[in-house]
Amino acid sequence: MKPHLLGNLRAYYLGSVVCMGGFLFGYDSGIVGGVLTLPSFLSDYHAPAAHSTRTNSLAVGLQQLGAFVACFFIWPITNILGRRKALMLSSVVFCIGALIQTINTGSLAAFYVARVIAGLGLGAASVVVPMFSSEMSPKELRGQIGSFFQLFYTLGIFTSYWIDYGVQQRIKGGEARQWQIPIGLQLLPAGFLGLGMITVKESVRWLMKKGREEEARKSLVWIRGGDTAEVEEEFMEIRTGLEIERRETEGFQIKELFEKDNFKRCNLAFWVFVAQQATGATAFAYFGPQYFKLLVGGGSKDLLLTAIFGAIKVAACGLFVLFLADRVDRRWVLIAGAAFMAACQITCAVVVKEKPSPGQGKVTSSGIATVALIYLFVIAYNFSWGPLPWPYVSEIFPTRIREPGIAIGVSSQWLFNFVFSLTTPYMITNMGWGTFLLWGLFDAVIAVFTFCFLKETRGRSLEEIAHDTVLKPKVVEHIEVENYAGGK
Repeated sequence: MKPHLLGNLRAYYLGSVVCMGGFLFGYDSGIVGGVLTLPSFLSDYHAPAAHSTRTNSLAVGLQQLGAFVACFFIWPITNILGRRKALMLSSVVFCIGALIQTINTGSLAAFYVARVIAGLGLGAASVVVPMFSSEMSPKELRGQIGSFFQLFYTLGIFTSYWIDYGVQQRIKGGEARQWQIPIGLQLLPAGFLGLGMITVKESVRWLMKKGREEEARKSLVWIRGGDTAEVEEEFMEIRTGLEIERRETEGFQIKELFEKDNFKRCNLAFWVFVAQQATGATAFAYFGPQYFKLLVGGGSKDLLLTAIFGAIKVAACGLFVLFLADRVDRRWVLIAGAAFMAACQITCAVVVKEKPSPGQGKVTSSGIATVALIYLFVIAYNFSWGPLPWPYVSEIFPTRIREPGIAIGVSSQWLFNFVFSLTTPYMITNMGWGTFLLWGLFDAVIAVFTFCFLKETRGRSLEEIAHDTVLKPKVVEHIEVENYAGGK
């Protein structure tokens, strides 16, 4: 097999293995909203319907709090142990939390604690995965493989929705296994992530930083499919970039993050992930049944509509990753995606306000229209703000501050994931149609933010991006043309 083809296959394989962290994130995100509505769970945990809003809020929000905390502990750990061992550790921690959740303790307090523990593992993995993926992917495939995280996330959500729907239909409401099966299945992707690390090589750039050049060379040769002139050129480029960074500053200190250019990068990463959460898509992932109840009035259709929602997410994200990820400019896709989502959400708010659902599961033409708008919204999200923030943020940092930089960005994702997951049940209960209007206004602001502050990174090496801190989008496009003309 030709080195180029073998290298691409290995890059796809590594991306698939590490992005099981994304599948785990998605599966957990999707499973909990449905589980919390199952009669068996409500009975075993003595969770009265009158307190459902609080239960929903805490069961989801506390895990996001654990994930947020983990972001600040994992980057020094991955700097010491490497990417592979850090992901193994994340997998073990998550499995402990998932196992406690699966045991029928009958105590909501124990369930909440287990959610926090699982969140620690999930948050740690979400920091390391984009870091590892960006450092090992060839620049021609970096956007596509970096978007695997979102693709696997949507696959996880899709799987969880249909499992929730299946156990509701097939298992009697009084049996504990109705909720234990979907919760316990979290252990499978977590175990695959941890064990999968045995089959891949350590990050080339991390090995180079540690002075282990021979191992780094072997790792690069493995991931590129052979020892070729292009691989040697890339190895020298990585080594030169690291040598420049070592000369510029010796001995990393936290205060470096507050230096002008580094602070700009950290600030940008923070707000990119805040924007991703403020689109409203993650809230839909967690509380799909509750949202569709608001649109169509409850009944037996909530979980089915949520499962179809998950299938559309997978199809949209799959099409983007396979055919568009590295063929379109990140910046303009993010702008268009946010604008389209704003239109869908605001229109949905108007329809729900003017033609509210009559309840009792009666589906009206206005209900069908709002469901269609939400499906269009999720398609737009998975063509833009779903997959692209992960590769974008992992690309903008030089190696020297990549670990803390990505940790800052991903921590904001978990922080606002926590904020919105904690508040969304109350928004649905108290605001009704105003919930959709709020998300729509957020999306409009995000479109403006993207137009004003984001720059293009597609088709450029990490070393090139690392030494570019002030270029405007048009200048970046000009440089890309020059680089491709020069054979870079």
